[in-house]
Amino acid sequence: MPSQRRVRTQVVESWFRSAAAGVRAETVDAPITLPSDALRDHREAHPLARVFPLLDDVLGQAARDCDAVMAVFDAAGQLLWVCGTPRVLRRAEAIGFVEGSNWDERLAGTNAPGMALTLDDSVQVVRAEHFRRSVHGWSCAATPIHDPTTHSLLGALDITGGDNIVVPQTTALVRAAARLAEVELARESLAQRGQEQTRSTGHLRVVIESLGRSCSLLGIDDGRSSRHTIRLSPRHSEILVLLSSTAQGLSGDELAVLLYQEDGGTSTLRAELNRLRHLLGEELLASRPYRMMAEVSADWLAVETHLATGDVVAALRGYRGPLLSASVAPGVVRLRENLEASLRRAVIDSGEPDLMSIWTRSTWGADDYGMWQAQFDALGPTSPLRPLAAGQLARLDREFGLPGTETGRRHRP
Repeated sequence: MPSQRRVRTQVVESWFRSAAAGVRAETVDAPITLPSDALRDHREAHPLARVFPLLDDVLGQAARDCDAVMAVFDAAGQLLWVCGTPRVLRRAEAIGFVEGSNWDERLAGTNAPGMALTLDDSVQVVRAEHFRRSVHGWSCAATPIHDPTTHSLLGALDITGGDNIVVPQTTALVRAAARLAEVELARESLAQRGQEQTRSTGHLRVVIESLGRSCSLLGIDDGRSSRHTIRLSPRHSEILVLLSSTAQGLSGDELAVLLYQEDGGTSTLRAELNRLRHLLGEELLASRPYRMMAEVSADWLAVETHLATGDVVAALRGYRGPLLSASVAPGVVRLRENLEASLRRAVIDSGEPDLMSIWTRSTWGADDYGMWQAQFDALGPTSPLRPLAAGQLARLDREFGLPGTETGRRHRP
């Protein structure tokens, strides 16, 4: 058993559990309990497969930036996904930190993901606190992930690296990423229940996706057996966005003002509406005023709802980019700018650097000087992400032709 000098009680207790299970301190690798063929099937069927891309985007990139690895485990301690730079992944292979290995305390000894699953709590394990000597060169922070409906344990999220991750902000970042995953799982569960309810009542329902797109995708479900998706033209996309954002409907003149930058578009608009009605059917698009005759769910409206209720995490998760990014229709431009400004302000006001990091890692937020500045200010002085934020501020100073400052405080958000 490792030396017990000045060691935290929870670590000592984990050592005793490991020793009682027969783990040997000189063992190098963690055991493989999921061979490659079984691993593939197990991952595809696991609920965390639906949120792994989100976790990789939120935490995986942060791990790569600080020479660490991100790992996702199931409730049995089996490592399902591990990502990092090739160099760090090769180092991790030397201790058996590979997909399919099992890091349950009773098999791999004391480690953060194993303890997080045992204690059902966030845990950090530093260097020689690990039971096996081969892992003493690593430190790790992990937190459990739960099913948002049943509250059962789904697995654990972990970041493993060197001394630079041994700061409180690392555990906070891992915990925040796990909560984002739980929020996304809850959203999917609610959406599925809504679809089941719609099918049972036979109520006509449309789903519009317009964020991060130049043209909308329109899904139509009659609640029984007919369900199909239509990719709309840019103009039809603008019309449906404007109508869906105005519950009471719009007259032809009002719609023309919102669609066209100059006067004289009324006759063109009539032709577009006739084509759209022919495409959708009379039961979906009514006139006098023009309005949608169905239950409408739209991605940008969902973001607005989350912001209105103060759920910034859900709002940011649902925001996949600017609303109809290529549109120059005045009404759409106003909706797009208002939504982006409201979400951006909510993220900054949250004071949460992990949320700001999601924004600055996006294509639309990578050059947002104010957000990088807010992120820099929110990060602790020892955070491994602070040099990244400072570097991006310096890059933007150079690109904008501005004289650099230590933290870029010239441009406050």
